[in-house]
Amino acid sequence: MSVEKETIGKTADGVEIEQYTLTNANGIQAKIMTLGATLTSVDAPDRNGRLDNVTLSLNSLDEYLKGHPCLGSICGRYANRIANGRFRLDGREYSLAVNNGPNHLHGGIQGFDKVVWTAGPAKADNSVGATFTYQSQDGEEGYPGNLTASVIYSLTNDDELKIEYIAIADRATPLNLTNHAYWNLAASGDVLGQELMLNADRYLPVDATLIPLGELRPVRGTPMDFTVSRRIGSRIGEVAGGYDHCYVVNPKHGDGLSLAARLADPSSGRVMEVSTTQPGVQLYTANGLRLRRSDGVEFGPHAGVCLETQHFPDSPNQPQFPSTILRPHEVFQELTVHRFLVE
Repeated sequence: MSVEKETIGKTADGVEIEQYTLTNANGIQAKIMTLGATLTSVDAPDRNGRLDNVTLSLNSLDEYLKGHPCLGSICGRYANRIANGRFRLDGREYSLAVNNGPNHLHGGIQGFDKVVWTAGPAKADNSVGATFTYQSQDGEEGYPGNLTASVIYSLTNDDELKIEYIAIADRATPLNLTNHAYWNLAASGDVLGQELMLNADRYLPVDATLIPLGELRPVRGTPMDFTVSRRIGSRIGEVAGGYDHCYVVNPKHGDGLSLAARLADPSSGRVMEVSTTQPGVQLYTANGLRLRRSDGVEFGPHAGVCLETQHFPDSPNQPQFPSTILRPHEVFQELTVHRFLVE
């Protein structure tokens, strides 16, 4: 097992960007850079032992600096959408950047995916990892309070990639953190033939701007139903615009991780199981993705699938949803585990 650090370049204003490479005893490897605390690659074996990168990624720091649709980055302060970029908290109304139609998305113009995090190695008995930390100032992107957020990536010898989120704030503030990796277990082509199971009996229907209507609607008998594993593309044509919906994870009895999703690629034999402490998982099938890499590789619609474990969209405006308000002296702590298998 090893964790290695290298400098991969600088931002336009001269800030060095580091990349950490985590390798376990079985050869699985994950790379994370300090720009956006971004997961830039995960090399996982197929049924014949061949390693391939199963996340969509760019070839260089310069490509990431030019802008991208949150490929593997941490989204915050509030992942997903807040309606009209507004919320009320303790009797005061706050205004945020409107950067997705009429709504606020993924923390705004300069969200956590675009800032440089500080990082250092983290080792444990059965894992290697790195801790990424960012100090978000009071008023940043319109959010109240100074916030210290840490994300710990660790890779175990059980072929688990763990992402742990920890945060504290000195004033009450909304907080919703996720990783926005686009997964493709075949390492090429589209994901429509890959098989998905979501451990979720309900989902959040949305309006035309993808803001939840406030209802937790059963999936049974609809194209939203992934309670039994089926091809992602089997009924995507029945969903206007494709999948971009938050599912309500069926909670495990008692505390701890709940299975949220299982993704399998029949062609390679790769399987990824996603477990989490978070209440929801956003299924996004990269419906509008159009990206050309410097080597000519193109990522079009459905080139990857996002399984973003998170709290529900627009929770600050929907009190019936689990609270996303972090208050002083509280600690925000969530964990998501990606386990890689072959069959």
